[in-house]
Amino acid sequence: MTRSRWTQAATALATAAVLVTAGCAAPVQTSGGGNAADGTTSMLIGADNGSPTFERNFNPYSSNKRNTASYIYEPLVIVNEMSGDETPWLAESYEQPDASTVVFHLRDGVTWSDGEELTADDVVFTFDLLLQHPQLDLRGVGEHIASVEADGSDVIVHLSSEDVPGAVIIAQTMIVPEHLWADVDDPVTFTNEDPVGTGPYTLGEFTPNQYTLVKNETYWQADKVAADRLVQPAANSELDIVNKGYDWAYAFMSDVEDTWVKADPEHNTYWYPAGATIALIPNMTKAPYDNLDFRKGIAAALDKQAIADKAEQGYVDQASQSGLMLPAQEKLLDPDLPNQGVVEQDTDAALAHFAAAGYTQSGGKMVDANGQQLTIRITTPNGWSDWLQGVQQVKTQLGALGIEVEVVQPQPAAYQREMRSGEFDMVMGTVGGTGQPYQDFSGMMGARFYQDVGTTASGNFGRFQSPEADALLDELKVTVDDARQAEIAQELQTIAYEQLPMISLFYGGSWGLFSTKSFTGWPSAENPYASPKTWDQTPLLILTSLEPAS
Repeated sequence: MTRSRWTQAATALATAAVLVTAGCAAPVQTSGGGNAADGTTSMLIGADNGSPTFERNFNPYSSNKRNTASYIYEPLVIVNEMSGDETPWLAESYEQPDASTVVFHLRDGVTWSDGEELTADDVVFTFDLLLQHPQLDLRGVGEHIASVEADGSDVIVHLSSEDVPGAVIIAQTMIVPEHLWADVDDPVTFTNEDPVGTGPYTLGEFTPNQYTLVKNETYWQADKVAADRLVQPAANSELDIVNKGYDWAYAFMSDVEDTWVKADPEHNTYWYPAGATIALIPNMTKAPYDNLDFRKGIAAALDKQAIADKAEQGYVDQASQSGLMLPAQEKLLDPDLPNQGVVEQDTDAALAHFAAAGYTQSGGKMVDANGQQLTIRITTPNGWSDWLQGVQQVKTQLGALGIEVEVVQPQPAAYQREMRSGEFDMVMGTVGGTGQPYQDFSGMMGARFYQDVGTTASGNFGRFQSPEADALLDELKVTVDDARQAEIAQELQTIAYEQLPMISLFYGGSWGLFSTKSFTGWPSAENPYASPKTWDQTPLLILTSLEPAS
């Protein structure tokens, strides 16, 4: 069963196995929805996975936390990463009086699940906790914050520099209660087995095979929470999801119509929207990848929809070269880009670009001035079958022009090392996916991520350099004017389209499976208010938007 790799990287699953004994094992629920014996509404979800069993870890800052920790803890603001739309949450609003200051106005009437009131001091404590323990700072908020202070029900964050995009990054931090966490000896190793949050759910029964979340009756939006109980088994195979009547799951299915939908045609539906751009990232420190005509030749030679169809079985579309996720970010798209930034296959144009780069066809081969056949080496992770199918299609299409393609498949850990160190020719990777132009374009081509080959980079893996792009990113970082921000985003799209720091192929999918048997109001292409993913912050949008089926 294949799945989008950007989601694999984003999902942190528990790796520690827990011994199961007859005394602690519990029967696993085998059907979802409907009314339980006690009259409560129950939802069966595939939001988390054991490996093979669950570790009881609800520390929201642990890389091994249960995915559903974000159903218990909440952020100040929720961002729909597909569109970039923001929803005020624990903060009723926020403002930036200047480019180095953020003021969050907290919502009144929010309490922790133990009855204590949420205060500005809790938020200040949370940010200070992450500053004091960088190992917990999975979102990297520490690089943006100089200091934090409380002023009544307001939280004032002094940024490390003029840093307008930093506001939305730190706003997504999940907040923890000072009155409990201040006494934790080592928050880095703390597993938080009995979590107390402000969210819609609290932890119910927990076993290594299955756990439940129970509705927080004192939740500040309790009237919007339809499901009284969420049931999460440790095993969520495709067969389990289809046969056991799940209400919500995040899973790629190779033939979703004939599996998931066919199991209950009246109620089962799915939504597989675009997640991030899957692209070929050329190494700009090497020839011929540093040659723009060469990159343009590759881009024009490829039928990207055919690659998408092969890799993801027709569930996703070819990607725009703009760097945006379409259609979710269409409002940001530069209208002057032809064909919404999609570079269609054009063999004649490809041959012309290759000729300008010094390569021509001879005897069925693409050769340089010395008659040497052009060979391209593409690195992709071993075992990622969808990406491998896509890169094999790339190999076939470039082979039709006489280009030899060598596909290298290191194990995922080695792949990450090669990509981050710049020790590759061309690598298949993900670009964007946050919904925030500064973060996405900076990670694609910004100087702040540039590292020499051999030094680990956390972005700009192709070592692209553009003074124009850097100037725009620097301006975007300090600009508080919305109209100018939009203009800068369009100018950055033009650079991505014309300079090709990456060659976009297709969108990685988000694999949402839903049943309307017991609950309605799921996100969809017609109502894309949230990603269908089951982890991080956006599930809160879903869990407070559902209604009981009539």
